[in-house]
Amino acid sequence: MTHLFESLEEEKKQRILNAALNEFADHGFERASTNRIVKHAKIGKGMLFHYFNTKKDLYHYLLHYCLDKTINDYLKQIDITERDFIERFKKAGELKMELFAEHPNVLNFLGTFFLADIKELPEDIQAKYTQLQKEGYEKIYSNIDYSLFRENTDVEKAFKMINWVIEGYERELKASLKGQSFSELNMEPYFKEFYKYLDMLKSAFYKKEEGK
Repeated sequence: MTHLFESLEEEKKQRILNAALNEFADHGFERASTNRIVKHAKIGKGMLFHYFNTKKDLYHYLLHYCLDKTINDYLKQIDITERDFIERFKKAGELKMELFAEHPNVLNFLGTFFLADIKELPEDIQAKYTQLQKEGYEKIYSNIDYSLFRENTDVEKAFKMINWVIEGYERELKASLKGQSFSELNMEPYFKEFYKYLDMLKSAFYKKEEGK
């Protein structure tokens, strides 16, 4: 029945998606309320169940929607020809923040999903999540120029530390910007601060460039 939902005008469809994504992100599946969803979406409850038979059907639709968004608008855009690991992470971070600015509810919703037990989900969703993990690993860690790292560096541990720093910065940034209108936000100062952290990581793990 989701074809009925897909045929809606875009503004109404996005209103329902945003209301549902927010509700599940804030309360999880069990405590999510379809009454709150229809209230924020400004539709009748009967209409919601006209598009989705059950709350679980709606939740599964949202999972497909968000995983597809992440794969197509984020992972597939990461450039693996950039062999500098930190530079690749830098560009991946920019893409992620652009996705968050345009669709904040998507990443907030997926943040709760990643903590769930995916074994309880339908096989098609499990397969899509496995695809996301596989593509994500390949996009970040394949075709890296290891010669950039200092000699005797434990590169695997360096990868983890770089990842922790970048993801920690992203979490802190999202928390500080919560509730603000991203369409009106100037992200340049935040990216400049982000790049300073990356420069510090390069100084810590990379060989010193000649002439510097």
